[in-house]
Amino acid sequence: MAAKSTGKKTAKKTAKKRNGKKAPHKRATTRKTAKKMSPGKRSAKAREKDPSGGLTAAGRRAFAKKDGSHLKPGVTKKAAEMTPQEMRRKGSWAVRFYARRKIPPLLDAQGRPTRHALSAHAWGEPVPKTVAAARRIAAKGERLLARYRRVRKA
Repeated sequence: MAAKSTGKKTAKKTAKKRNGKKAPHKRATTRKTAKKMSPGKRSAKAREKDPSGGLTAAGRRAFAKKDGSHLKPGVTKKAAEMTPQEMRRKGSWAVRFYARRKIPPLLDAQGRPTRHALSAHAWGEPVPKTVAAARRIAAKGERLLARYRRVRKA
């Protein structure tokens, strides 16, 4: 036996034939939501920043592509092993970041180090949690710059 068809399909077909137009498509009532990223996956933008401080190699390349800069990774060598140029770079960084009159926040509301504080890790220094710790990094930078000036004169 053949199954009886309901009148709905034939009504749509006849309406289509009469008007020469398709019957309106019924839209789903559920709204699409943006997919949330799983904790294991990070965006390309997130991979440019090193979670322990500073930029990754991909981040330095992105800056070079965007505005033509030539960023280098921080100097993490011991003072005895540094070249004069490395002394100057690290000393300048330390003074610029941590010898300011007013230092940007080193900890956020949850007590985690800010990106400003984490930059010390990228340069081989302990992450400062207090202003006094930041000033110690600045003093080390001053000593490196003084040593650079002595080496340059000789």
